[in-house]
Amino acid sequence: MNNRKEEADQTGCHPSHQDSNPCPICLAPLLQDSYLDTCFHKFCYNCIVRWSKVVASKSSGQSASLKCPLCKRENFSIISGFDGTCFQRYYVDQDFGNRFTFSKAHKYRLQCYYSEPDILNDIFDVSRFWKSRKYLQSNMWLQNWLKRELQALMQEEDVDIVVHHIHGVIDSLWRRIEETRGLKKHAEAMQDSFKIAVSDAAKPFLLARTDRFVSELELFLASGLNIEAYDAVYMQRLGWNTSGSGSGLGSSSCSGETTSSNPVEQVVPYLYIFDVDSDKDE
Repeated sequence: MNNRKEEADQTGCHPSHQDSNPCPICLAPLLQDSYLDTCFHKFCYNCIVRWSKVVASKSSGQSASLKCPLCKRENFSIISGFDGTCFQRYYVDQDFGNRFTFSKAHKYRLQCYYSEPDILNDIFDVSRFWKSRKYLQSNMWLQNWLKRELQALMQEEDVDIVVHHIHGVIDSLWRRIEETRGLKKHAEAMQDSFKIAVSDAAKPFLLARTDRFVSELELFLASGLNIEAYDAVYMQRLGWNTSGSGSGLGSSSCSGETTSSNPVEQVVPYLYIFDVDSDKDE
């Protein structure tokens, strides 16, 4: 009993005495609810972690899965910390002492997917991005933006393979468009090709959030901003505070007393400058 009280004090999670379904391992009220990813049986977080370690200690080699103590189905990860919008996922074969914790930036990006999809359309002109062929210029921040976005949406730290796959699809598409530049394809046709290619690449990993992901990707590319400036514009439009120094978000160039009704004006120093020649509509 004293151990459970200490765990509750350390984690800040106290058991609910109204819960009629106690933890199947310790038979006490659930403390820090956690689920197995296949069968979704619920346990105290510390209980199921200890159980996994006991099972692993009796195995001759490291296993990537864990049989549920109740139904014996194979599970590959433990899900905990679910707050309605995000959660933490710990794989059975990973070191629980070095688990990945999502930053405020990850949570902010995940929350953006619950906002109106056209919230920045009056600031960033996506159609002009395609008509002026600005996509032919390299975006040095795209890979880092993709990594953070996919980590937030997939709730996983190691997304490098998925990033490489999607980034490769985009690069390949840019090359094909460049090779057929003399054919004068309409901007709408190029945009459709982009959406189809990226959707096909991302859908196996993002499922129902794929279409919104493609729209967010288009917005980021059309913005011409680096990640920090893009975040600042997005949060200003959402009405969120970007001045907190500990948030890891927002633009540090927006100094003290200076304010503006146009969010873009406050982040001009971070603009990615497109070549002048590419700004002519064809």
